[in-house]
Amino acid sequence: MNKFALFTGLIIFILDQITKMLVLELVAEKNIAVLPFFNLVLVWNRGISFGLFNDGGASGALILSVISLLIVGGLVIWLMKIQDKYLTLAACAIIAGAMGNIIDRIRYGAVVDFLDFHAFGWHYPAFNIADSAIVLGIAFILFDSIFLEAKRKGTIPHV
Repeated sequence: MNKFALFTGLIIFILDQITKMLVLELVAEKNIAVLPFFNLVLVWNRGISFGLFNDGGASGALILSVISLLIVGGLVIWLMKIQDKYLTLAACAIIAGAMGNIIDRIRYGAVVDFLDFHAFGWHYPAFNIADSAIVLGIAFILFDSIFLEAKRKGTIPHV
């Protein structure tokens, strides 16, 4: 097992929880304009990405937590089999992010989102460090499966 990847996952989890705690204490219900295109806000996301399924209430938080735990369990099993250090890092980032959001759902019944980017009338939905870790981890796994896996296994198709 890649100790660096596990340590990185732990750091992601800790930073996610610390930043959420700070946002709850300092931002509360006010928006803080940091840059012309970036605000700190407090958004309670009771759903999944982009606020989908946001109306599930307490039972929705429980269902999403259980589904997330099952996915984390599958990732942990896969993590034990991964040989590539970068895939291990990506899986640890996804697991850390998922666990950060699961903790929120259990503690608050919703995920704490706070990073708010906007420009030229376009507004991206608020997100957090855990969401970023999940997205980046999944993006790398997709990139790896499309461009690197065949090369690593020595099975590049000839054109």
